[in-house]
Order: sequence, then structure tokens, then C-alpha cells
Amino acid sequence: MTFLISTGVLVIAAMLSIVINRRWLPRLSVNYVSMLLGAIIALVPILNGLVARFDSDIFIGLIVAPLLYFEGQNTRLNLVGRHVREIISLTVGMVVLCAVVAGLGTHFLTNVGLPLAFILAAISTPTDATATESVTMGRELPTREGIGLKLESLFNDASGIILLNMAILWYVNGYVNYSQTLGDFVYSAGGGIVFGGLISGAIVYVRQLMLRSKVNFINNTYNNGTPLKVIYLMTPFVLYFGAEAIGVSGIIAVVFAGLVHNAEGERSALANPQWANDLYALVGLLSDVLNSIVFVVLGIMILRTTLDQSVSYNGSLVWVAIGIILYLANLLARYVYIRLVHHISNRESWIFALGGIHGAVTFALAFTVAETQVKTADFNLVLMSESLLIILSLVVPTIIFRWLLPKVQVDVDGANRLATVREQMIEVGVQTLWAMPISQESKDAVTFDLRSQNGHTTVPQFWAEWRRMVQHPEYTPDQLRELMVVYRNIFQAERVYLLQQYEENHVLNEDLFNELYREIGMAEMVILGYGVMR
Repeated sequence: MTFLISTGVLVIAAMLSIVINRRWLPRLSVNYVSMLLGAIIALVPILNGLVARFDSDIFIGLIVAPLLYFEGQNTRLNLVGRHVREIISLTVGMVVLCAVVAGLGTHFLTNVGLPLAFILAAISTPTDATATESVTMGRELPTREGIGLKLESLFNDASGIILLNMAILWYVNGYVNYSQTLGDFVYSAGGGIVFGGLISGAIVYVRQLMLRSKVNFINNTYNNGTPLKVIYLMTPFVLYFGAEAIGVSGIIAVVFAGLVHNAEGERSALANPQWANDLYALVGLLSDVLNSIVFVVLGIMILRTTLDQSVSYNGSLVWVAIGIILYLANLLARYVYIRLVHHISNRESWIFALGGIHGAVTFALAFTVAETQVKTADFNLVLMSESLLIILSLVVPTIIFRWLLPKVQVDVDGANRLATVREQMIEVGVQTLWAMPISQESKDAVTFDLRSQNGHTTVPQFWAEWRRMVQHPEYTPDQLRELMVVYRNIFQAERVYLLQQYEENHVLNEDLFNELYREIGMAEMVILGYGVMR
């Protein structure tokens, strides 16, 4: 029950953060709004008591894993293939450099023991695939750096985890086993790729067999592929927990599975369009909610850590210095590495260095230290220092990118043209409707639907329509068939008008035309789907 209540609170907080962001704070990243709501939850004792204690395994397995799976599915496997050397360089070479610089810097500047310093450094190396948007909101990230940051954050978690395990063994045993560390890395990362590739390939094969079997999932309006959707949603959890069970990287397994499934989605969409559209909408919903939950949890845990008087390091504020050292060491190491090894310009090197944002994975790794033989005081130091690192990695680039990156150019004229053409397109639909020989009641009802396409209906009008529908007798098959014909004619008239504005009058560019054409298609799909289901 505790888990269920916690989930409910987090989902509601995620939903509220999205609403607040879109309604009142559109120029601020939704991730910051989510963190703020998380902090508020932690401040209110009643709400704070409803959210269970943080569990890194549950957090990574149930929230981060599906997010990385969806992120991987949005990335073409071909893109990864073209950047294999760059990925290895960023996720091995650069990560090791960052860990060495951060570890030695922490040791020499704060007198923290080397093993503990490298525990702190290892946790600070993974970057977060879901956090970059927080600091680039409204700014245009260069394509090359955007691709590099995305690929790095998808694959560098395994390096950080292996380095953390090495540092913990060093802390406990008093020595470093380099050969074991290298072997563990190869087994974890390589095993994650092999496991993710084989299992996801088998899942794709099974789904394609089902899609093309006698069960008849193909192009069947009455069969929306529910079993296929369930298999899809279970995939990241099966892969993550299965990979972790055999000791390989679950994170890399789900990322690689997402890459494998990218091509499947592209080549299966028309086999069952209803299934493909439902999955597209479902992934969009889950991505928004899970991403917001990540930052709600981050806000809760950072404030809990700050307010918890038992979380201290012998009354010292050395954790502040360590948090700053960790951030600056990673920043400078990233800059030097990308500048000298990848030979890119000074400005682009700083963009890449600043774009390495720390978030959910860093915090989850910090909490895994509590499950080891690390002393409580040292764990507290890790928790407080990494919390400051996360905050700095979000705040500093948010400020610097205000002048380092150009603003995203908003096509105001294009938006105005889109709104004008949409309005005219709807009017064409209304005129087509009123020229038809149908009842006044039907004309009024359909007019309400058409006006709704542009938000030109009020809540009182909706309630009037709702009462009318409640009192309306069930449609006969002939009435429903006639209504579907009416809608088809209206949507066809809207399409004809839209094509004229695009092909003949050149009022719209291709992107704006496609957006409005898609709106018509979605509206028609909903209406005709209602007719079929009735």
C-alpha cells in the first residue's frame, strides 16, 4: 500500500508540474517546476510522509530504465553505428579522465582518503539523458554537440558503475584490482549489449510473428494489438532486471533494446496503424510523466537530505568544497578531453563540457553506497556532495547558456499563418456542413465539434452538448452511417482547402501544411473510430 500511495503522489505531482509549466511558466523547463514541487512535498510533513524512502533499485528499474528505453528507441541504430568510436572515447576515455581528475583533486584539496575520493569521483561521472533539456530550454544546441551529449549519456552509466564498484572494493579491501575492474567492465558493458541485443531481437521476432499470424493483428480495426502493447511495455523491465540478475549492465541492455526496436517501429507502422498510433501516444504519455517524476523525486530527496540533521559529516562543511571540486573537475576534464582528443573549437568544447548534466542516475548511485560497507559518515559525505554536484550541474549551464547559445528562432509569422489557415479551414468545413440536407440538430452538434478544433467552444456550451447527448436516443445504424458520411465530406472539404493553400496559393510551407493535415487525419480517425466501435 505504501508503494501504491507513493506512486499516486508522484504521478499527481508530475501532472501538476506539467500543467503549471504549460499554463504559467512556459519559458521555464518543466524539470525545474517538477523539482520545485518535489521540494514543496518534502517541506509539508503530511505529503512527505506519503512518499516512501528512496530505493535506488526501484527508482532505476521502474523509472529510469523505461525512460532510457524510450530514449534509445528515439535514436537510430545507424547513428550509433556511425559514432561507435566516438561513443567508446566519450564513455571510456573521457569518463576515466574525469574520474582521475575529480578523485585526485578531491583527495589533495580536501585531504579525503583516496578510496573515498574515487567513490565520490566515480558517482560524478555519469550524465543524465533526461536532464539536458532543463538547461537548454529556449536555446539552440549545436547538432554535433547535441548528438554527442545524447550518445554519451545513453552509454556512460556502465563506466560509472564499474568505477564505483572498483572504488568501493578499494575502500573495503585497501587495494585496487585493475585486472578485475577491466574484466568487470568488459563483462558488464559487453554483456549488456549482447543480452539486450539477443533478448530484444527475440522479442521483436515474437511480436512480428504475432503481428503477421492467423490471429490477424494486421490492418484489423477490431484488433488493436493489446497483447503486442503489453509485450512492448514489459520489455524494458524484463531486460533491465534480467540483465542485472546475470550481472551485466541493465541500463545498457535497455538502451540497446531501444535502438533495436527503433527500426521495428519504422517498418511496422502500416501493418496495424491503430496499434502503432496507440504505442506512439502511450510512449509520449509515459515519457512526460516519468521524466517529471524523476525530477520530483530529485527535489524531494535533495531537500530531505538538506533538512535531515542526521545526515552530516562530523559537523564539517567539507562537503560543500567537495561538491564544487567534483563539478569543476568534471567540467575542466570534459573540456580538455573534447578539445584535444576530438579537436573541436573552443566554444563548442565549452558547450559540450557544460552540457554534461547530472541527475537521476548520479543520485541513485549515491544511494547505492549505503548498501555497502562504507561508513555512515562517509556515506553522508557522498550524499551531500553529490547533491550539490547535481544542483551545480543544473544551475551553472542554465545561466551560462543564456549568452553562450543562441535563442531558438520562433517563426511568429508562420504561427500566425497557421492559426489563420486553421480558422479558415474550419469555416470551410462549417459551410460544407450547413449546405448538406440534414437536420438542424445534427448541424448544431457537428458545428460544435468543428469549432472545438480551434478551441472556440466554452464550458457552458460543452455542458449543453453533454445534456443533449445524455437525453438523445441511441443512434440507429442508418443515422450513424449518415453521420459518418457527413464527417467524411467535411474532412475532405478541409483537405481540399488545405491543399489549395499549400500547392496553389503557397500560403503554408511544408511543415505547417503537414501539421494541419495531420490534425485533420487525427480528427477523422477519432470520429470514424467511434462509428466503427458503435
